[in-house]
Amino acid sequence: MRAVTVNGYSAKWLRKGFPWVYPKEVVKGRGNPGEWVELRDERGERLGVGIADSGWLAVRVFGFGDAPGDATTLRGLLGRAAALRDAVIGPETTGYRLVHAENDGLPGVRVDWWSHHATVVLDSPALAPILPVLVEWLIETRAPRGIHLCYRTDPRDAAPSRFDPAPGLLDGHVPTDDVRVLERGVTYGVRPHDGPDVGLYADMRDVRAWLEPTWGGTRVLNTFAYTGAFSVSAAFNGAAETVSVDLSQKYLDRAEANFRLNELALDAHEFVAEDTFKALDRFRRTQRMFDRVILDPPSYSHSREGTWSAKKDLPRLVGAAARVIDADGWVVVASNQGEMSPRDFRGLVLEGFKRADRVAQEIWVGSQGPDFPASSRFPEGRYLKVAVWRLD
Repeated sequence: MRAVTVNGYSAKWLRKGFPWVYPKEVVKGRGNPGEWVELRDERGERLGVGIADSGWLAVRVFGFGDAPGDATTLRGLLGRAAALRDAVIGPETTGYRLVHAENDGLPGVRVDWWSHHATVVLDSPALAPILPVLVEWLIETRAPRGIHLCYRTDPRDAAPSRFDPAPGLLDGHVPTDDVRVLERGVTYGVRPHDGPDVGLYADMRDVRAWLEPTWGGTRVLNTFAYTGAFSVSAAFNGAAETVSVDLSQKYLDRAEANFRLNELALDAHEFVAEDTFKALDRFRRTQRMFDRVILDPPSYSHSREGTWSAKKDLPRLVGAAARVIDADGWVVVASNQGEMSPRDFRGLVLEGFKRADRVAQEIWVGSQGPDFPASSRFPEGRYLKVAVWRLD
């Protein structure tokens, strides 16, 4: 293998198990994108092995010390990841994260399992050389009907000139209809070939699970509803009515389809294609109140309605929601912005309550489930922050 020599700062972090090397930390040597390289300190001591890139990361680290950096290394990491999911995912759930990138020792590599299909998500085309081993392992251990590839490139990277292989089918076949997956007995339709956003955010499963016994008889407003997972779970577990708000009619049509998959009557369930802030203001003006409001916005988004940023807009969103929540009603607030600390997240939520002149009790704090583990060597791993608040 080609050797890449790193400076003392990087060597210190590699000895602690940090999975990245930045370009500015490289003292000598440079691997071609996709090439296995040895990492060494300035005295020549071997620190580990990884795959070189040409973007905002110089090397993603797949093994430390004397790890060989080959199919044996990859298969060992994949097997350990699968063993965790086999231990924590029950038969009533068939949609989950099988490999969680840096947190499973496979930086930049995610694999989601959807009933009988696998969606492979790579952070860079430089990781494509591991695909033959990954596909072979999936076929041997999971026998998927289809293996689908997509990329999730970082905005800090320049747009790659080409993706090789291109996003699409790696093995098997593309499903002719939505694939039905179970989450704790509730059915959702997903599209594994549309990754990474296939139609269900499995990292919110534990939040939905905690809320299950609390939905009975409630009026629920689900904002940024996407394909309606929270709305379906609420209706399935006894909510009196739900309102699902999303800018995209396409996603709302899929939300309605999810209701039908679970044989839920649509009489008391609305699907509103509208900007969330406009919907919340309309509900305030018409004095329409709710017992539960779900706020699960994106970290960033752009639309004709404007630009959304969680750090800038979360207090305004929480304040607007608090104005349409009845006495003793709850608001569920979530953020998947990894760089936002739990402390900052809580501060932004409290600022929203202050703007609405509401007092609230924090009654539950959650995060992603065990199929989205957070490595002690990778602080960014615990990215999802969720809190449930009861208003005065």
